[in-house]
Amino acid sequence: MYYQRLIEKEIELKLKTSGAVVVAGPKFCGKTTTCMLYQKSFVKLNTKQAIDMARINPRAVLEGETPRLIDEWQKAPDIWNQVKDDLDFDYRFGKYILTGSSTPADKTEVHHSGAGRITPVKMRPMSLWESRESKGVVSLSALFEGARDLPWDMNTEFTLDDVAFLICRGGWPISVQAPRDVAIEITKNYYNGLFVFEDCENERFRNKKPEVLKMIMKSYARHISTEATVSTIIADVRQNNERTMDNKTFDDYMEALKDLYIIEDLPAWKPNIRSKTSIRSTPTRHFVDTSIACRALGVGPEDLKKDPESFGLFFEDFAVRDLSVYAGAINGTVTHYRDNAGLECDAVLHLEDGRWGAIEIKLGGNERVEDGARALKILRNKITEKSDEKSPDFLMVLTAVGGAYRREDGIYVVPINLLKP
Repeated sequence: MYYQRLIEKEIELKLKTSGAVVVAGPKFCGKTTTCMLYQKSFVKLNTKQAIDMARINPRAVLEGETPRLIDEWQKAPDIWNQVKDDLDFDYRFGKYILTGSSTPADKTEVHHSGAGRITPVKMRPMSLWESRESKGVVSLSALFEGARDLPWDMNTEFTLDDVAFLICRGGWPISVQAPRDVAIEITKNYYNGLFVFEDCENERFRNKKPEVLKMIMKSYARHISTEATVSTIIADVRQNNERTMDNKTFDDYMEALKDLYIIEDLPAWKPNIRSKTSIRSTPTRHFVDTSIACRALGVGPEDLKKDPESFGLFFEDFAVRDLSVYAGAINGTVTHYRDNAGLECDAVLHLEDGRWGAIEIKLGGNERVEDGARALKILRNKITEKSDEKSPDFLMVLTAVGGAYRREDGIYVVPINLLKP
């Protein structure tokens, strides 16, 4: 059973406006399944023989009716150069679709950026709207267009038990479609498969020790949704594993995690504020899907419910995943804000035309919602009074549970399972 993905519209647009589209993202997020909707011929580089043949004669991989889908192209990196050269000679829109779940083994083999010929598209695991677990009664697009009233929905059937389960299960299509009693077990199998590099064609990954990758992942997960510095994470690795680790080794392993699209930090927003306020540039630490962090620490739904503070940080990461997917669907981006005065905002959603909305992410409850609303109003006043930025189009407290409503001060309170792009 195929679940429609929000990225489909972006792929369709890029195929109409670019010679080739490269769809990149973590393993098992659904890249190939979605891209198969658009191909008229395809080749999958998923066997040693296919990879060897592609490396010997990469030009031959391009032969076939277009759009030609080349799955896991990075296993024969010269394919990129061949696609670019072919488009230089015979440029047509929508000629090739490339998919990849890691960057090339040897980046030096990619001789051209592909700018003007090959357009990148980032694919993430499924959001709650895509997995049909969000009712979608509150639209981010509608808020940007000036909608003020929210549909009446008390949302009483959605509980913290559901939130904890969804965080641990993740947005992997194969887990989403599985029965609830085995879905998290399937996600465990996926996580364990991330570190099997013995037969990997990528020498950079074969040289990585799985136990070291797991140690770094654990430390990263312990600092999820925070602005922990690299030195803090390295110190955590050393302290919790009683081993040495220098910056160079850490950077090398972190590059591997990013090349596998596992780590996805949220960059800082830097509005030009006319005051002595210093805007911090440290990103917040996030995963492409929170279930990876859960597996790294061996955390299950019951563990989250017993530790409200950790639950809140994991929920923030979970919400950033969905907001990132939704932002991509409306040509937007997500950042976070923090300054030296202690003012912070968990997520700031920006559109290409300069419109923006600020979002505080809270588990729920009157006190947490009130704290979030208070911070949002201070941020709005600071930005509008002391910078050249426009006023925000909306302010929102995004919660785990509860109903959706608009407060008297104009701030929206929206549970994550009622949100859509």
